[in-house]
Amino acid sequence: MAADKQVALVVGASRGIGRQIAIDLAKNGYAVVVAAKTTSDASKCFPFPPDPNSSASTINTVAREILEAGGDATPVQVDVRDFAEIQSLVDQTVAKYKRLDVLVYNSGAIWWSSVEKTPMKRFQLMQRVNPEGLYGALQASLPHFYRNEGAGGKGRGRVVVISPPIYSRFLRGKTAYAMGKFGMSALTIGYAMDLEREGRKEVAITSLWPAAAVESAATQNPQTDRSQLRKPTIFSDAVLAILRSPHKDVNGKTLLDEDFLREHEGVTDFSKYTLVPGTTPRRIMPNAFPDLRVKEQDDEGNRMDSTALRAKL
Repeated sequence: MAADKQVALVVGASRGIGRQIAIDLAKNGYAVVVAAKTTSDASKCFPFPPDPNSSASTINTVAREILEAGGDATPVQVDVRDFAEIQSLVDQTVAKYKRLDVLVYNSGAIWWSSVEKTPMKRFQLMQRVNPEGLYGALQASLPHFYRNEGAGGKGRGRVVVISPPIYSRFLRGKTAYAMGKFGMSALTIGYAMDLEREGRKEVAITSLWPAAAVESAATQNPQTDRSQLRKPTIFSDAVLAILRSPHKDVNGKTLLDEDFLREHEGVTDFSKYTLVPGTTPRRIMPNAFPDLRVKEQDDEGNRMDSTALRAKL
């Protein structure tokens, strides 16, 4: 691997959007660690490549796709419900590539229903895979970001989280799922504040969500109208745009793929992303979101630090 090649860890990269992100990062010169729970013997996969939204698509087949296209990829199995496995994943990444520059957290458990019809086991699964898994992946990655060369010795690194802007309508009919996804967005906003306070101007975290539905493993059901879907390349293009954007434009932001590509990258024609040619997928996200900032935003008052308190005990 070339010494100047950046290293991206994509968690939840076996199928759908995660697979597309991993493949397009590799096409753009990143060494990619392809991580998820599902594995297989990619050498015996036929036909190859498999349907990217099927169970035949695994971290091994995705890594094979990247390698056969001339890219650099390593598959590593991980169960994000186990922090020890997450730590091992990051350790293996750095042991092989000697660095970590980008973390994309795409792992997700989904169950859309009312509170009454969401069993406790489903609720717990979503919280463990979604916000808890992200928190663990971020915790394990931070020391390596901070060791990277950056302005003022404060490190360098980027995190992209697959979670939405925070607004009330998202809770309708899927409260348990939204609780976890909002937790992920809260981590994006809160960690960005930590970075600002610490003066880490080359480490940034961003949340990203589709403006219109995207073809993925989650949309492979009879309820989904294929004409209302976009290709996952719109999402990977937005991820790449975030990674090359200035810190101030993305840190702590909860963005939508279409809006960011239009407003920041100047994209005006989105027809190339349409899954069914000649159709216009319906926008599923609002056109504007509430501003969560308050007048007293910068007034921290007497901020308590539990770490400092414990050190005195």
